[in-house]
Amino acid sequence: MQNKFLPYIALAVGISALSLSAMFVRWADAPGAVTGFYRLLFSTIFLAPLFVRQQKTLEPIDKRYYIFPLLGGLFTAFDFAFWNSSLKFTTAANATLLGNTSPLWVALFAFFVLRERLRGTFWIGLVIALTGAVLVMGSDFLNHPTLGLGDVMASTAAIFYASYQLITQRGRKYIDPLRYTWLVGVSAVIGMFIMNLVLGNQLTDYPARTWGIFLATAVVSQMIGYLAITYALGHLPASIVSPTLVGQPILTAVLAIPLLGEIPNTTQWVGGAIALVGIYLVNQSHLQAQEELPNA
Repeated sequence: MQNKFLPYIALAVGISALSLSAMFVRWADAPGAVTGFYRLLFSTIFLAPLFVRQQKTLEPIDKRYYIFPLLGGLFTAFDFAFWNSSLKFTTAANATLLGNTSPLWVALFAFFVLRERLRGTFWIGLVIALTGAVLVMGSDFLNHPTLGLGDVMASTAAIFYASYQLITQRGRKYIDPLRYTWLVGVSAVIGMFIMNLVLGNQLTDYPARTWGIFLATAVVSQMIGYLAITYALGHLPASIVSPTLVGQPILTAVLAIPLLGEIPNTTQWVGGAIALVGIYLVNQSHLQAQEELPNA
C-alpha cells in the first residue's frame, strides 16, 4: 500500500517545491538564464557526493542509457532559459499559465507517436484541468490574448518541459532517480553556461540577497522539486504526471497571498476547484486502466 501511494506523495512534494520557482526568479535581481544556471549548478554540486556514493554501491550505468539524461539535461536547459527569461517580458500569470501547457504536448506526443491508449476520461480531465488553470492564472491572458515575446518564450519552454518529461519516463526505466537527476543537472549546467556566454550575461558581482535566492531555488525548486518529480516519473506515466503538474499554478496562487500579497479573486478560486476536478479525473482514468491490466 505504501509503495502504491509513494509516487503520488512524491508528485505532491515536487509540485509544492516547483510552485515557488516563479517567485525566486522574480526576487532575484539577475537575468533569467543566470538564475537558472546557478539553480542547476548549486544543486548539482550538492548532489555530487550522493552521486559518487550511488556509483560505488549500485551497478554501473549501461553506457547506452546515458543518452537519456544527456537529452533530458539539454531540454531542461532550454526550458529554464526560455521560461525564466519570459518572466522579464510578460506577467507571472501569463508565464505560469503558458509554461504549464506541457500536458497538452505530452498527451499529443504519447497518442500520435508512442501510440499510448488514452481513455476518454483522460481527455475530459485534461481539458477540465487546463480550463481551471486558465481561470486561476490566466485572467490577464484572457483580457489580452495577443501573444507577445514573453508569451512565446513561455510557450516554447512548455514544449521543452514536455520533452524532458517524455525522455525521463524512458530513462528512469534504466537509471535510478538520484543518479539520473544528477546527470541531467550536469548536462543542463553545461548547456546553460554556454547559453549565458552567448547571451553575454554577467555571472558574478551580484548582491548577497541575490546569491541567497540562487541558493534557495537550487535547494527547493531543483533538488527537492526535480528529485520528487523524477521519482514520480519512474513509477507513473508522463501522460499522468504532466496533467497533475497543472496544480502548480494553483498552489502558486495560494502561496502568493502571504508571500506577495496577491489575493485571488472569486474566478480564480473557482478555477482552482475546476482544475482539481480535472486532475482527479486524470488520476482515476490511470487507476482504472491499471486495474484492468491483469484481465488484458
